[in-house]
Amino acid sequence: MSVVRGRLLVFVAIAVSALVLRLAVTSFSPLAAEIRDDLGFSTTVTGVFGMLPTVMFAVFGLATPALGRRIGLEYTALVAMTAAALGLVGRALAPETASVLGFAALAFAGMGIGNVVVPPLVKRYFSHRLAVMSTVYIVGVQIGTIVPAFAAVPLAEAAGWRVSLGLWAVVAIVAALPWIPLALRASRTAVPVPQHAERTSGRAWRSPVGRSLMTMFAGTALVSYTMFAWIPEVFADAGASAAFGGAMVGLFSALGLVSAFAAPSVCVRLRNPFPVVAVCAALFVVAFAGLLFAPMAAPVLWIVLAGLGPSTFPMSLTLINLRARTHDGAAALSGFTQGVGYVVASTGPLLFGVLHDATGGWIAPFGFLTAAVALVVIGGWGACKPRMLEDSWGTGDADRASHTESASTVSTK
Repeated sequence: MSVVRGRLLVFVAIAVSALVLRLAVTSFSPLAAEIRDDLGFSTTVTGVFGMLPTVMFAVFGLATPALGRRIGLEYTALVAMTAAALGLVGRALAPETASVLGFAALAFAGMGIGNVVVPPLVKRYFSHRLAVMSTVYIVGVQIGTIVPAFAAVPLAEAAGWRVSLGLWAVVAIVAALPWIPLALRASRTAVPVPQHAERTSGRAWRSPVGRSLMTMFAGTALVSYTMFAWIPEVFADAGASAAFGGAMVGLFSALGLVSAFAAPSVCVRLRNPFPVVAVCAALFVVAFAGLLFAPMAAPVLWIVLAGLGPSTFPMSLTLINLRARTHDGAAALSGFTQGVGYVVASTGPLLFGVLHDATGGWIAPFGFLTAAVALVVIGGWGACKPRMLEDSWGTGDADRASHTESASTVSTK
């Protein structure tokens, strides 16, 4: 396989895989009430469905680096897309609530693996084009988030909720196909790693780079997932209709495309992109103040500001590659950042609701989100400094990382 054809196939595989990484989340939410009525589960179970994505992203985010070391990044990507496809099909065909939950968990597991494995694949094959490929990857994730959210209800009205849920499995199947030849080629061309060459992943928590990037990602994800869950309720409490609240969620989601296009290039071009993090934090704070004190005075403005605040999300994903010297380092940093980050993020919607119920207002909940933004700033201060993970994650690890990279590089010829 020629270099050009090899890289083109990897490009297609990464681009289509990125589309899959949120399909199971946003294709379900708009149909949750209809599915609940059909299957007869409680609102508590609806809450379980809501928490399941971040929990599975966390669990499999932490497990993926070890899987990647054992079977290789390409085979890991194939496992991710296959699990997502099987989960999406099974969820659509499952006859009762427990099996729907089980197959949904399988789909989210595949997507959780994909979340972590794609950044080091970008690092391995496109280290000379990180800005472009990070943009392709992150834009793909955003498109895969937005399109199902808007298409779910029309598809369900035309063909039923099972077809609406199951149709997205086609994307996952298509995404799996290019990984088959890539995985086979990688297994044929990989150079065996000597027994004395210790693998370096699993040590990202030792490095201030790893801890800082995880903190930045966790704060951003917590705020974002909480906003997704609670924007409609905030506007409903202010007197707006359910349709208006839904439209604001759609606007909040769509603004992710703006940051997806801009953030990777900004991170690559700026030696220290922390000023961008500070601006994002300011946008969040102004948006929270507007939503708290005058939600209907300028609702579109508040949501635009809040929707641009999570530009620190694509920044975090881009920094995973920029702050690692090797694709092994990127895999370790990706797993730690997203695994622990999603654990933290999964608590956001719940704690926001608990604080609202306990106080009867929105001051405490938005104070909680402001504290999360402070974490973004603190983490961003450390993550944006121009330094490398492998230089600070343990004595001698930088040397072993360089040896591992040269020993395990996959030929693209």
